[in-house]
Amino acid sequence: MVDRFHTTSAQSQTRWGRGLSAMGSQDDITETLDGLAKRYGLRGYLLINVPSETSTDFSSSVLLTSWPDEMLKTYDHAGLIFGSPVIERLRQSTNPFAYDADGTNRRRLDGKAAIATSLFERHGMTRGAYFPAHNSAGLRGALAFGGTREALDPREMAELNAVANHIFTEMVEIKAGVGQHAPLSRREIECLSWASAGKTSVEMSEILGLSEYTVNHYLNRATRKLDAVNRVQAVAKAIRAGLLN
Repeated sequence: MVDRFHTTSAQSQTRWGRGLSAMGSQDDITETLDGLAKRYGLRGYLLINVPSETSTDFSSSVLLTSWPDEMLKTYDHAGLIFGSPVIERLRQSTNPFAYDADGTNRRRLDGKAAIATSLFERHGMTRGAYFPAHNSAGLRGALAFGGTREALDPREMAELNAVANHIFTEMVEIKAGVGQHAPLSRREIECLSWASAGKTSVEMSEILGLSEYTVNHYLNRATRKLDAVNRVQAVAKAIRAGLLN
């Protein structure tokens, strides 16, 4: 079983190698993760640093995600990081594992099983898997995917596990090299441009061939970079800066 898993992982790494090696920006990684989620019939992805024992919130450990902002805020507001069976397992093991919102949260000892289960059900993330990762410096992270489909089979688990380290390492390196006032990316400018034309996130996702979550990710990131309070102000600032035609 172990030998078969590792053999499949090696084959999967070769299969994905060319596409993964082309990643050079956060946009590339976002679109790779978005594509992987769609390919496997999953709703969203999550790329994180494994929270330390002293972490008091989950959001600060997130590197990249298509989780809705409301889901992250609710998770932190409810203090679900404390006593999370998933986070505890990520701290102790480097083996990939599947999760089920109902079954996994039953192991919580803080009395918040119903709150956690309801949150994941409400946002369509009832089943999925986590793939622990690390970089050459020993920083530990994880790549996760979630949705409502049946559990990933061993071959799918092996394929996704094979790309986790590469994606995590690339993202950590990109984050380390990005300054606080980084320029807008091509995708961020595209999304702002369509927003200036009055398109909604749903319409933009259809035009650009991306998920609505990914479009919102680009818009939210552009809004933060431009120090704006919302996308309307972000569009106005981008126009004044000559970034949009």
